[in-house]
Amino acid sequence: MFLNCHSFHSLRYGTLSMEELVQQAHSLGIKELVLTDINTITAIYDFKKECEKVGIKPIAGIEVRKENKLLYIAIAKELSGIGEVNKALTDHNCYGAELSETAPAFKNVFIVYPIDNIPSKLKENEFIGVREEELSLLIRPEFKRLIPKMVVLQPVTFSTKKEYNLHRILRAIDNNTLLSKLVEQDVCKKSEYFKSEDLIMGAFQRYPEIIKNTKKILHACSFEFDFEKVKNKQYYTKSKESDVKLLRRLAYLGLKKRYGKDHEIAKIRVEKELKVIDELNFCSYFLITWDIVRYSNRMGFMHVGRGSGANSIVSYCIGITDICPLELDLYFERFLNLNRKSPPDFDIDWSWQNRDTILEYIFNRYGKNHVAFCGTNVEFKYKSRFREVGKAFGLPKDELDDLTKKPMEAHETNSVVQTIHKYVRLMERFPNQRSMHACGILISEEPITNYSALEMPPKGFPIVQFDMNVAEDIKLEKFDILSQRGLGTIKDTVELIKKTRGIDVDIRDTRISKDEEKANEYLAIGRTIGCFYIESPAMRGLLRRLKCDNYRILVAASSIIRPGVAQSGMMREYIFRHNHPNQFEYFHSVFEENLKETYGIMVYQEDVIKIAQYFGGLSLADGDILRRAMSGKGRSIKKLQEVKANFFKKCIEKGHSEALTIEAFRQIESFAGYSFCKAHSASYAVESYQSLYLKVYYPLEFMVSVINNQGGFYRTEVYIHEAKMSGGNIQVPCVNSSEFQTTLKGKNIFLGLMLLEGLETKIAHGIVEERERNGNYQSLQDFIKRIPIGIEAIQTLIFIGAFRFTGKQKNELLVEARVLLMNFKPENIGLMLIEEPVQEFKLPELKRENFEDAFDEIELIGFPVSCSPFDLLQTKYRGSVFVKDLLKFHKRQIKMLAYLIARKHVPTKKGEMYFGTWIDANGDYFDTAHFPDSLKQYDFQGGGCYLLLGTVEVDYHFPTITIHKMAKMPMIPDPRYSYDKEKQYDIHRQIKEDVSMTNRKPYPQANEIELPRVYFDEK
Repeated sequence: MFLNCHSFHSLRYGTLSMEELVQQAHSLGIKELVLTDINTITAIYDFKKECEKVGIKPIAGIEVRKENKLLYIAIAKELSGIGEVNKALTDHNCYGAELSETAPAFKNVFIVYPIDNIPSKLKENEFIGVREEELSLLIRPEFKRLIPKMVVLQPVTFSTKKEYNLHRILRAIDNNTLLSKLVEQDVCKKSEYFKSEDLIMGAFQRYPEIIKNTKKILHACSFEFDFEKVKNKQYYTKSKESDVKLLRRLAYLGLKKRYGKDHEIAKIRVEKELKVIDELNFCSYFLITWDIVRYSNRMGFMHVGRGSGANSIVSYCIGITDICPLELDLYFERFLNLNRKSPPDFDIDWSWQNRDTILEYIFNRYGKNHVAFCGTNVEFKYKSRFREVGKAFGLPKDELDDLTKKPMEAHETNSVVQTIHKYVRLMERFPNQRSMHACGILISEEPITNYSALEMPPKGFPIVQFDMNVAEDIKLEKFDILSQRGLGTIKDTVELIKKTRGIDVDIRDTRISKDEEKANEYLAIGRTIGCFYIESPAMRGLLRRLKCDNYRILVAASSIIRPGVAQSGMMREYIFRHNHPNQFEYFHSVFEENLKETYGIMVYQEDVIKIAQYFGGLSLADGDILRRAMSGKGRSIKKLQEVKANFFKKCIEKGHSEALTIEAFRQIESFAGYSFCKAHSASYAVESYQSLYLKVYYPLEFMVSVINNQGGFYRTEVYIHEAKMSGGNIQVPCVNSSEFQTTLKGKNIFLGLMLLEGLETKIAHGIVEERERNGNYQSLQDFIKRIPIGIEAIQTLIFIGAFRFTGKQKNELLVEARVLLMNFKPENIGLMLIEEPVQEFKLPELKRENFEDAFDEIELIGFPVSCSPFDLLQTKYRGSVFVKDLLKFHKRQIKMLAYLIARKHVPTKKGEMYFGTWIDANGDYFDTAHFPDSLKQYDFQGGGCYLLLGTVEVDYHFPTITIHKMAKMPMIPDPRYSYDKEKQYDIHRQIKEDVSMTNRKPYPQANEIELPRVYFDEK
């Protein structure tokens, strides 16, 4: 009897999760159920699985609405019917087709119209839905004659009175209005909940024909779906045979190029892999990926193939990856094996500048009917739940801010706030909107609308309505097409080196991108600011602690830094064992046999699987659950708990001690969702090394490219400082010398116009384009004549010094600009006073104070360029110790003066602590630790310079200062406002810092790990 059920995937409408919907139906003994979420099929595949668990017949449908008006309910007779409705919704969502009041001529779909939208003529497959409360209308002649075409309409949207109120709140959120302003059309009827079928039959007993029609629809529909059949594009060519032939030919061409003619080990590995790829029918997956990469190479783009795909020598030979699996002993079975049914998973990175071009190629090459992005369900986050529910109740902004910024226990206890708490809790896990998966592309064999309606988010590429977990369940595996700024930096640096020095750098040459003497020296001392993945304070500290002086250690470091290893406490243990290889004993002989390269510590996903299999005796199937959990597959993380019991049982059977078993699983568990496979680490390490090589030998070109790619871990100021430390002469923007981006001319680095926050992008580009067309600007007059610009933008350019080539002072230029722009309208450009020489004004000589320019720079680009932050301090003191001497002061208390670069929040069991990154007056970097006790009295006060008092702790070659006291040092008053005391310190608040917050649980301390370095007697 239930032809119209909503889950909470009817966004900001339904209140029931899929599990709740099905369980409620089951508890009432309902045997057939139709899911009809509003304009979406998001949940139909989960719905089918949930129904079949409890013996309910699932039927799929969609409720079609237009601007909050119910047009009709579409119920699929079979799977192809869902495809028909998907196609109609896709035409509307993506191509602007109108949703008509009546349904299109569907072939395998039943249509149910509401009683207030009955078409003039009903087709054979079309019916009218009648609610119980509408039965009294059937005595009217116009409805009575239609009874033979009527069915029972008992919608389900909520389950309790409390959930009805939640539904109303969701509707207020959706309509961006107050609860009190909702009208009847905005909300569902109060009767939209599950009732027993006996009650419904009783209500409709006078209309047996209506009951019969309803049962007829339920009986005629089915939802058969093959979850095991792979839905991806089957063949790259026209058949499997020709795919196999092409892949073999490409692999052998690449084998010769990568390894030479007679590399027997490589040849054996290629043959073994080709056999498995063929047996698993994954040739097309490899070839499609190869095709995308081939196009990228043809366009001159850089890419990085990473993830477990780099375990494959075939992917290495055909150019998908640049990691030799033989060199790093990467085993293919981690990527593909005969027990694995799902396609392999290639992760491929492009520069953020090139990714859209790659995406356009994929959509054009494989057809818009077969390609879409994976979707993702964005849930209401903690803050948005409070803000949205509070808005629905009409709370003012300051109270909303209070709710979102404070934890629940710190909120007021009045009745309104308590009511908001109640509904905020109910909204946990509720989806708020569908969005585009960050990188997952689906390429299907059949039209993709057979599986989902498509939507068009603002980004401009269509998405399916389900997420990656559902895509995986239905065997529609994604291609991960990612983007990052690191590759853009490498590409731009290579191009800039060619332009400035005439040198062609083959950055993929492994002699320079994996092991180079000077680059190794930089690695070992953590001199890696700007380099992909290895520039953060934590990573630079790790490199120094490991004295990482080669590519192999870098590969390990790339994985050790991940939360999986760090959270288990084994990052600390790895550092100890690396520095003291003769001062530890292995946990067990299995750890020694399988993890000797990493000192018996699980560092990579492969290590976890090895220990699970060889130490814990788990099956390959359980090992695959572990692999998926470690890859962040949410559903597999839940299954990890099921594996746990089996692990403990097998360990007992093998005779392992309980203590060792607990410790081994604790480490395994820490990897769930937070780890790299070895091939992934190796891919990251190659890109990191490529960045480092460029930084070492071409530092100015490299730092300019980092700035233009909008940096990485730090703000632009830090990269400009690094360029200065590398010998660059930093120049503020100039209308005659600067481009939109930052440019390098000899050793002069002209900051780009894009860095001026007060200058519109369009104007910035226009300045450069006009200069390229008609030559340099001769004067301010000439500039205003040629560029349509207002006084505010001109002021920005004057104050940053962009007209310094005129030799005039800023205040003189400002007066001149105001006269020239008097009554100026952009459309009158060229018809102004300017046709005549501007009147020369004799201004009184206005002396500019020292550092006025620096304060202009802070205001306009966020930091001083013409001087150091230290120059702006009231004190001349610069500290008693400098970074270059820190190693000499182990365990000694020191005072330093430092400029704050970044701080990272770290949770501990005793409270919040921070790690700080600073530069001293010489421009060198160092790090500090701020524990909860110290922070209570001496907390951070925003960006700027601080006087620090602390004790130096040298930890494996890496000095950190544990801070006892600190005080922010006062800057000189802003000399531009010497006449206005109130404004003299306004600009000081604009000095920036980088703050990163962490929500994870505290890492365990060494004393909390029960078995850190002990040999276990297994008797």
